[in-house]
Amino acid sequence: MKIISGQTKLHLQDESAVVIGKFDGMHRGHQFLILELMRCAALPPHTLRTVVFTFDPSPAVFFSGQEQRELFTKEEKRRVFAKLGIDLLIEYPLNADTAKIPAEAFVRDILNRALHARLIVAGSDLTFGYKGLGDVALLESLKRELHYETSIVEKLMHEGREISSTYVRETVSAGRMEEAALLLGAPYIVSGRVQHGKRLGHTIGFPTVNLLPPEEKLLPPDGVYFTKTLIDGMLCDGMTNIGVRPTVSSDGSRSVETHLFDCDKDLYGAEIEVSMMHFHRKETAFADIAALKAQLKKDRTAAEAFFA
Repeated sequence: MKIISGQTKLHLQDESAVVIGKFDGMHRGHQFLILELMRCAALPPHTLRTVVFTFDPSPAVFFSGQEQRELFTKEEKRRVFAKLGIDLLIEYPLNADTAKIPAEAFVRDILNRALHARLIVAGSDLTFGYKGLGDVALLESLKRELHYETSIVEKLMHEGREISSTYVRETVSAGRMEEAALLLGAPYIVSGRVQHGKRLGHTIGFPTVNLLPPEEKLLPPDGVYFTKTLIDGMLCDGMTNIGVRPTVSSDGSRSVETHLFDCDKDLYGAEIEVSMMHFHRKETAFADIAALKAQLKKDRTAAEAFFA
């Protein structure tokens, strides 16, 4: 997958099929849009180049002027797009100038002239262009003149409610990991490069691999989770503590520490992906290390039963 990021001057040689969206949650609704793109792009008589067009930063962050906890970091989203088989990802810069592009000019100058779009896929609630005045009605009104087709996708539903990034964010923030997985089509992940820790876990028989996720990453509530960790293509069962480690630390820093059940490799510096399968208990301050160790043994027993 090729990535174009931070560029406003675009010019593709090939005709393309383009899907437009925020893709801030990469939930089942977003994935369905991309699968529809892939399906339509492969229909005879032409095979079109598949393009995802999204904005960086997200419109929610840009227009609010405030940082927002993200369900997926930029790197995590890129990995999902690549797995889905997209040819080109465009992370179009959203700034004071590009936010003023009129909606019709966006269709004519960017989608039509720059990207040679012959197919445009969009959700039924899509808005774009200056003040969000562009919508699917505008796309439909221009398609005959500009010689492209459209595929407008309705919202997916879960138990009577539209699947949205807001919905997913609610479930993650509440620690409802099984429900989040149903909305995402896969467990919620926290990924990153393994950092050096204080190695206290080694001294009590529960060594951990430690992540410091970026500030913008939305983490579930502090506590112990049953998790599966992807390492070099292999999934390892384990349990993960998210929080400030009140029994062993007083600096208040928040971390993600995973104890792997059947992996004793040195993973320092490795990129790993932790899937949050189930919330087990809240983070607790114990009287001493012995009490902490006793609880960790109980946690591991419960986790092994969960995976069995």
